[in-house]
Amino acid sequence: MNEFAEKLIHGRVHVSPKRLGDPGPDASQKNQILLAANAAPDHGRMMPWRFVEIGKGSRDALGEVFHQCLFDRDQNATHTQLQEAREKALRGPLLLLAVANYAGDTNEISKEEKLVSLGCAIQNILLSAYALGFGSGLSSGKALQSPGLRNLFNLAIHEDPICFITIGTVTQNKPGRIRPSLSDYHSIF
Repeated sequence: MNEFAEKLIHGRVHVSPKRLGDPGPDASQKNQILLAANAAPDHGRMMPWRFVEIGKGSRDALGEVFHQCLFDRDQNATHTQLQEAREKALRGPLLLLAVANYAGDTNEISKEEKLVSLGCAIQNILLSAYALGFGSGLSSGKALQSPGLRNLFNLAIHEDPICFITIGTVTQNKPGRIRPSLSDYHSIF
């Protein structure tokens, strides 16, 4: 394997959004990162995914959704917990929502295959960000399935929010994850 590809694939690690700060990608770098999604496998050329950038001016609205979702799940949540939920929307200079799109003109391409395509597009984004010197992390949570989040992003009935992607400069390192051995995930039939 090419040394650069090997370093890229095996060097990239998840970085918690709370450990990602400024500077984030500039406009040219952001375009390069997002264009990497185009290389994902896409059977039927359906592009069964899209990415929504949450700009600085929209972070408070997202934070309010996070706050309300926590309150709806736990009326006993403390003020501090509710504030922490709200502040999650403010983390990282570049915040994207990955959305799966299950619409299509044909039933030949399964929902699962569309999710695989989205996963590949996400991985391409993560690798591209890493190649440019940025850290990145995925985050999810119960708020993703809330009506409030669906309404905020005006998601269609055939769309599902899958995860958030945060990209920025690593402000604090944490030991990388221990990778599983090949025998943990490979077998021969």
